Parts: sequence; C-alpha cells; structure tokens
Amino acid sequence: MKIKAIFNRDGGTFRTTDMEAYGRKVEEVFRSAGHDIEIAVVSGKEMAATLEKAAGRDDLDAMLAGGGDGTISAAAAVAWKHGMPLGVVPAGTMNLFARTLKLPLDIWKVLDVLAEGEVIEADIGSANGRAFVHQFSSGLHARMIRYRESYSFASRLGKISASTRAAIGVIFNPPEFDVDITIDGVEERRRISALSVSNNHFGRDTMMYADDLTGGHLGFYTAQPLKPLGVAKLAFDIVRGKFRDSTAITEMSGEAVDLHFPHSRGRSNCVIDGELTPLGSDVALRIHPGELKLLVGRREQLAVPQG
Repeated sequence: MKIKAIFNRDGGTFRTTDMEAYGRKVEEVFRSAGHDIEIAVVSGKEMAATLEKAAGRDDLDAMLAGGGDGTISAAAAVAWKHGMPLGVVPAGTMNLFARTLKLPLDIWKVLDVLAEGEVIEADIGSANGRAFVHQFSSGLHARMIRYRESYSFASRLGKISASTRAAIGVIFNPPEFDVDITIDGVEERRRISALSVSNNHFGRDTMMYADDLTGGHLGFYTAQPLKPLGVAKLAFDIVRGKFRDSTAITEMSGEAVDLHFPHSRGRSNCVIDGELTPLGSDVALRIHPGELKLLVGRREQLAVPQG
C-alpha cells in the first residue's frame, strides 16, 4: 500500500520523542513490509488541514494518524468522510480507541502490527452529523471537562492533575437535569446526572471503551440523580472497570437515539470523544455500521500484550 503517516508532535508521548528517529523507524518497518510511506510531523494546529489534504488524495491507499484520543477522533472523522482507511498510532494519555482496537500502546511496538495488518470495516457514531469513535456524553462528564479546561496545564502529568481536581469538583457539585429520550422510536423523559452514548457497548471490565466496533449499535447509559457520595461511588466503579455493573447506571442500546434537553435554553454542553462541544437543545445520535475503514492488526497479532 501507499500510506501517508501524519503525527501530531504536540500529542502526549510525541512531545518527548525524537521524531526524526521515530520517522526513520516508521520508514524502516513499513518499507520492510512492502509499503510505500510518506511521513509528516506537524503541530496540533496543522493536523486538521494535513489530514484533509491526505484523505483527499487519490494516490493513497491508507493513512496513519498519531496522537492522543482527540487527534485520533478528528482523523477518524476525516477518514470516514473520504472513505480512506485509517491506522492508529497511540500517543496520548488514555488511548481509548487503540485499546478498543487491541493495538499495542507502545508507539514503537505498534508499527510492526500496523505494517503487517489488514483493513476492516468498523462502525462509527455521529452526533448531529459530527463523527465520534468513542462516546458522546453530557452531565457529569461535560462538567468535569469544563472544570478541567479552566485549569492551565502543559504536560501529560499536568493534564492528569487537572483532571483529578476537576473530578473532585464534580463530586461535590454534581449536575441534575431533565432529558427527553427517543430510542428507536420509543419515547420517555428521565431526570438524570449523566448520560453517555457509545459507539457499540462499552466492554465489561474496561475503563469505558468498547470491546468491538462491528456490532452495529449504540450503547446508551444514564445515571440517576446523584449526590456527592453517589458520584464518588460511580467514579470508583469507572476507575476499576465496573461502570456497567454500577447500581446507578441504566443501560440500553439502539441504532438511533434522539435527545431533547428541555431546559437548555438552546445550548447544551456535551462531550464528543473527550472534547467539550456546545450543541443545541436537540441532538440526533446515529450509528453507521461498517462505514469506517481501519487498518488493524491481524488476529494472530492482536494477542500481543498492550503497553
């Protein structure tokens, strides 16, 4: 294949990586596997334009994107729009999408897996037409991200510290709101503290990422109105990978989810793949089965331990 690799030098692990040496390794691995590869190392601000330009080329068979979950989400949206196969190099803090794809989380080890990999047809979600590979959420998560972004940080450790402070803030000030829900034509109103819609169900015993992206459905989760102690218990369940077993969570699934926030005054704070995204009072969530082409490891390679 002819591949374009685009790496966000401002993303997580890449900030402290010798990108010239890394580029040489990428070339060595992919050319040894018989591929023709081009490499671009760009800033975070340049990623969107570089991805769009690459995806629009008719001489490429696939592209690689390297960075954190935000970078990978943006790359997947571009790849989906253009029908371009996408490979993922995890260089962020959590690397949730790479975990879903069962890729090695080491930026060096993942190269061999991708170079010898295969292209699959995976699902992708959308919220009012905006793509998401992981989840859409509102309530607790949105408030935590808003709190986190009010703090300044310039490193991975700084981001973790800001996230911890934000989580504590939300525990002591949880939201509570009404939402009108329509799932596959069935309507109801709920009063909740949190809502999450995932690209396929979150896995069991995971920190809220899917085990498989080919199920063709959305996972739908809400948390009942919570007081500080309830939020703390839910946070503990999330950290230990027991989110779906929490007594505070109600779980459903569907192919089409429509939300109406009756008291949002035309603006609702939501999170799409970790990015705070103000939307209107109405949100249409859809699953698009098999529309995202992904370069992943072959089955025998996926037994490689992560990390």
